[in-house]
Amino acid sequence: MIYASLTIVMVGFWLVLSGDYTAIILVAGSISILGVVVLAHRRSLVLDQGHPAHLVLQAVTYLPWLVLEIAKASWQFTKIILNPKLPISPTLICARASLKTSVGRPVYANSITRTPGTISAEVSGDEFLIHAIRLEGADDLATGAMDERVKQFEGAA
Repeated sequence: MIYASLTIVMVGFWLVLSGDYTAIILVAGSISILGVVVLAHRRSLVLDQGHPAHLVLQAVTYLPWLVLEIAKASWQFTKIILNPKLPISPTLICARASLKTSVGRPVYANSITRTPGTISAEVSGDEFLIHAIRLEGADDLATGAMDERVKQFEGAA
């Protein structure tokens, strides 16, 4: 399953970047992709964490939620930047996540960083040091809503 999804992702990526769809190029690309997949298998380079194909269905609900959160945060961040008084209150908080898998923690940290106005500064075990441009952004993370969504994504909820 992992190798099949890896092959599909690589084919899609290659087709988007190639732009040349002649027979010889398609054959050469197919051989190259299969060679990479075989080598990755022989060297044990493909792990569940690096290519979590089992999370595709959960991503269908998580990614739209994340995009909406990014859009809301972007709007708030834009209002802060355009305000002549620049109402910021930079803060650092330490949040404890209840995530169980090696996929959940990086997804949580990346989700925080992708949301404008917040950055995952440090991750140590289940503790996340988060910098927020406004105290309200830190308060939103302290509620644990994002932690719960990532927990649902990783399948541990």
